[in-house]
Amino acid sequence: MPEAKVQKINQKQQFFDLLSENDHEQVLICNDNATGLKAIIAIHNTTLGPALGGCRMWQYVSDYDALVDALRLSRGMTFKSAVAGLNLGGGKSVIIGDARTQKSEALLRRFGMFLNNLGGKYITAEDVGMGEQDMEFIGMESKFVSGLPEYSGGSGNPSPVTAYGTYLGLKAAIREATGSNSMEGRSAIVQGVGSVGLHLTKLLLKEGAKVYVHDIFDKAIKKAVDLGAEAISAEEVYTKNVDVYAPCALGATLNATTIPQLNCMVVAGAANNQLHNEDADGQALKNKGILYAPDFVINAGGIINVSLEVNGEYNYKKAMKMTERIYDTTLQIFKLAKNEDITTDQAARKLAEQRIQAIGHNRLFM
Repeated sequence: MPEAKVQKINQKQQFFDLLSENDHEQVLICNDNATGLKAIIAIHNTTLGPALGGCRMWQYVSDYDALVDALRLSRGMTFKSAVAGLNLGGGKSVIIGDARTQKSEALLRRFGMFLNNLGGKYITAEDVGMGEQDMEFIGMESKFVSGLPEYSGGSGNPSPVTAYGTYLGLKAAIREATGSNSMEGRSAIVQGVGSVGLHLTKLLLKEGAKVYVHDIFDKAIKKAVDLGAEAISAEEVYTKNVDVYAPCALGATLNATTIPQLNCMVVAGAANNQLHNEDADGQALKNKGILYAPDFVINAGGIINVSLEVNGEYNYKKAMKMTERIYDTTLQIFKLAKNEDITTDQAARKLAEQRIQAIGHNRLFM
């Protein structure tokens, strides 16, 4: 057999190994030369309902990195919706490219057309590099989109609700670690002060916390500093002595390199997939005595917010009320982790998997 054909078969096997590793249901590869669209839509699990998850636009180093990110993010959405008590599955999409220079109406509308091929199995929303107007462009071609602007009858930017849920989860972690949930007089590092991180910074400053911030974009740092935060260098993010480290940018910032450097009591932030290696890094945090508030638990405010839009019953007050449950859910996970001597991430995944299995069992009899 020619060498080139052997190589192609091996690559194909590796692709399906990636999907099988965490039991993903489907991946749609989207390519359109005319608009420059290169996108991946990953659907992890639809036991509880259609997959709902944001669309991220990012300049990935390779197509492989984009695929792995889509797979990890979609799986996280499954757990997120399950723990939040939503009747939704997990999915995520990534568009490969620079959101600041390569995004266009034509590209986004073409993406919307690809969404239609899934027939509602996946519903998109905004994520890193995307905004309300982008959802509006996608919505011109597809009805399977949420997070539309309020003037279009949508729920608008979910970032404030995501930040609020993260804030409550952070306070639950501080309570577990210290006996009090107050952040007054305490300190936190917010890594990534985009839309969600900036709102979290506001909430922490309002309560009287000392907030240090870092971001790869100077404009974002300036906005946070103007609110009263203090900018720090990239090197200080993992080493500065603070009460809370709040990762709010991209994932995998908790890894074998960074965890030994951490000088905090609590890790609680809005970024997805913060653990590079779920079991190993979760255990490393536990061994070091750092309390980790699982990301897919405390950053669920955004998915809660847009879920009401998907159900056709959007109400901001209801979204905030539902998001407030994150505080008690986080405490429940800490209790389970302690009782079973497992990591908090393992405890959170256990709760999610139990609900998915229970509902999946019920549907066998439908």
